Amino acid sequence: MLKDDKNMYNDVQAMQQRVDNYISQFEEGYFSPLSMLARFTEEIGELAREINHTYGEKPKKSNEEENSIEAELGDLFFVMLSFANSLNIDLADAFDQSMTKIETRDKDRWTKKEQECEKND
Repeated sequence: MLKDDKNMYNDVQAMQQRVDNYISQFEEGYFSPLSMLARFTEEIGELAREINHTYGEKPKKSNEEENSIEAELGDLFFVMLSFANSLNIDLADAFDQSMTKIETRDKDRWTKKEQECEKND
């Protein structure tokens, strides 16, 4: 693992800890998995709306609040971190498992870009 990769994993764990510190201060704690999935779906819908306003044919209404794709991705990420925490899932490990699977399964699926040294030969 590269040093940058290790820092990335530490960053994800730090984000999960930050979310846990926030949620843990409330009696209600984490929502149930079904409620978390509903929240995740809600945030996906809000992201889809922003994508549609930015890249689609549907402009925002003149009285509609300003928002951004970045803000919606941030909201979605918070819910994902919360969801993982509620199920005691380490997202750094989950991500590593997924990337290993994808890097193995799809290694020859797409057309690779030429390397710079190959271009110069």
